[in-house]
Amino acid sequence: MHKIQTEFITIITSRAQNSKAGGGHSYPEIWQSVDPAERALSCQSETEVPWSTWTLLMAWSYPCKYRKETKILPNILKKIGSTPMVRVNKIGKSYGLKCELLAKCEYFNAGGSVKDRISLRMVEDAERAGIIKPGDTLIEPTSGNTGIGLALVAAVKGYRCITVLPEKMSMEKVDILKALGVEIVRTPCTRFDAPESNIRVAWKLKNEIPNSHILDQYRNPSNPLAHYDTTAEEILEQCEGKVHMVVIGSGTGGTVTGVARKLKEKCPECKIIGVDPEGSIVALPSELNRTNNTAVEVEGIGHDFIPTVLDRSVVDQWYKCNDRDSFLMSRRLIREEGLLCGGSSGSAMSVAVQAAKDLKDGQRCVVILPDSVRNYMSKFLNDKWMIKNGFLNDVQEHKPWWWNIKVQKLNLSAPLILLPEVSCQKAIEILREKGYDQAPVVAESGLILGMVTLSNTLTSVLAGSAQFSDPVTKVIYDQFSKISLEDSLGKLSCILENDHFAIVVHEQMQCRYLDCAIFSEHLCSYFQPRECSQGMSSCQCALSGLSQKIPLQGPHGCVLSDTFPGGPGKVKKAEKRYVGL
Repeated sequence: MHKIQTEFITIITSRAQNSKAGGGHSYPEIWQSVDPAERALSCQSETEVPWSTWTLLMAWSYPCKYRKETKILPNILKKIGSTPMVRVNKIGKSYGLKCELLAKCEYFNAGGSVKDRISLRMVEDAERAGIIKPGDTLIEPTSGNTGIGLALVAAVKGYRCITVLPEKMSMEKVDILKALGVEIVRTPCTRFDAPESNIRVAWKLKNEIPNSHILDQYRNPSNPLAHYDTTAEEILEQCEGKVHMVVIGSGTGGTVTGVARKLKEKCPECKIIGVDPEGSIVALPSELNRTNNTAVEVEGIGHDFIPTVLDRSVVDQWYKCNDRDSFLMSRRLIREEGLLCGGSSGSAMSVAVQAAKDLKDGQRCVVILPDSVRNYMSKFLNDKWMIKNGFLNDVQEHKPWWWNIKVQKLNLSAPLILLPEVSCQKAIEILREKGYDQAPVVAESGLILGMVTLSNTLTSVLAGSAQFSDPVTKVIYDQFSKISLEDSLGKLSCILENDHFAIVVHEQMQCRYLDCAIFSEHLCSYFQPRECSQGMSSCQCALSGLSQKIPLQGPHGCVLSDTFPGGPGKVKKAEKRYVGL
């Protein structure tokens, strides 16, 4: 061995001892204390491994050591639970919190969400009770995450799985479910007790399919017990019993009920904060639930009924959250903390930074982050989607002259409408007779049910998925973009970039009512010819700003022009086949 090696090992040993005593020397300091020429000599042997790396690994404490797993997991279900607790460093400080803010990252479960815990527990409890056996069919009405969790368990254990999913749920969830072999049934976003709701449809399927079972996360005691036995115990262990506040979003209510009951037993002083979105009726006191906002974009939390498994008495205080704050907080968690969480995680954290303001230095607030951003790549992670839904301001620097003008300036008229009891055959006849391609379906009360198109109606009948005698509600699109007369044409243009139409609505309490339907042509026909600084007419400027949004050849065959008569507020009736003209 070279002399330098012996000396260097001696230096390491002595300085390592100094470090343990508070000396604080690091590897670069020691290595730089050796002459460069002698450092080079130490690595000249072709047969010897350079001694410096090995010596440091053996003699120096290094935080990134390899951790061996004790065994190979028998299947992926063993990777459910034992999720990490992570300190949230920047966001808490930005709100002036004195307490320690922690995130329980449930998206580290095998299926990507907190719902993996209850999915496994419900299936295994049903197996032990002899209720289900491999080969049976599992049906679950779900917001997506429970469906994914059940699909994961079903794939491993050999069950057929059917998920009944509301239309508002993200396509990412649908794609994951399909990849797991799930049969998916989509339902309108409606009241839980409506015949077409996902819950009612699921029970209808259960009565029709032999050997099928609904484990029913809304009433199954295995739901809160999964969190009582595992999630809460993990929190207590990770925090060494020192927990002063826990913030949990309420979907089925299983997480908040199970965790709260265990923590109340072990840490009676721990405050439980429940998170409920605006538009939901779960929070107490009931006065908190009064709102005109009914459109809830955050998925997985909130309901228009009280689930059986939810024990609201264990919640010390309820907070309401809104979509905008939730999504913006989720984006902050991703950008500032590196926590790739979903929208309801932002809901919980946006409430936590308010609720934890009264906690003192040395106290601890735990926030449950239910799922990951994987399920929402086309939603709140997408800037255009955020702008379209009014959650993010458009930062476009050079906006057209009409960008901030209100939609009401388009001077729109009410469209042709169809009642929900109209048959598919009659709807086809009306659309053809009037020359329309599509029309809104509106209840007598004025509530918008959706949009019916001529092509989709004909395709559905030809494919056998609908009959001529069926009501049009069987073939409607119940997902559509909404805009108010007070919104800007800029927001409208963002919607029409991806959608064929938007519905102009006004809201009253729990319902949306139709004013009119609006298409790209309405926006373009508003442009009044005038000279701008670039020497083009104002309409040409506007069209250049919408070159990627609105084709010069309209979808109904109307050629757009910049020589429209009249001033602002006048709509050119160039084609009688437009709904709303």
